[in-house]
Amino acid sequence: MYETSTELGDLQDLLDRSLGGAGAHLRSIYQADGDNPSTLTAEQTARALTGMCTLALATVTAAGEPRISGVDGHFLHGRWVVGTERSSAKARHLAARPAVSAAHIRGDDLGVFTHGTAVPITPPDAADPEAAGWPAVLEHLVAHYGETPMNWGDVVYYRIDPHWMTAYCPDPAKVLTQP
Repeated sequence: MYETSTELGDLQDLLDRSLGGAGAHLRSIYQADGDNPSTLTAEQTARALTGMCTLALATVTAAGEPRISGVDGHFLHGRWVVGTERSSAKARHLAARPAVSAAHIRGDDLGVFTHGTAVPITPPDAADPEAAGWPAVLEHLVAHYGETPMNWGDVVYYRIDPHWMTAYCPDPAKVLTQP
């Protein structure tokens, strides 16, 4: 877990606002048992999302058509970090239209759904990579992969700044005790 207490507070506010502003149908799924809602707290969400999580990442074409693909997602400081090859369609979509949706789903046990804006954090794409947190992200990626992913080609990384996020989980104890 990389989140500070301030970041966890901000994440909790986001989770609460997102679910509170959701439609009746979505709220009924998350609140199926009013005494035990099927959600995670910010702290539980951060604990559940350690390591690499496969995300379904949705972007939009110039014609407004949705496109979805799988990416490695790393949850750092209450935000998803994702990378791709700079020449990929996904990177071209994000450069032109940074609105993005991401989903991490583990069967019926966990679903973390995020809508936000993809912000480039790697040099030379980031206006200020240091301020964007790139050095710490790169350190995490090297520790995870055993080498820098920047050696894999012309790679660009993005941080997803969320404006909406929910964490569905009917049995937190099960998810939080899994290896």
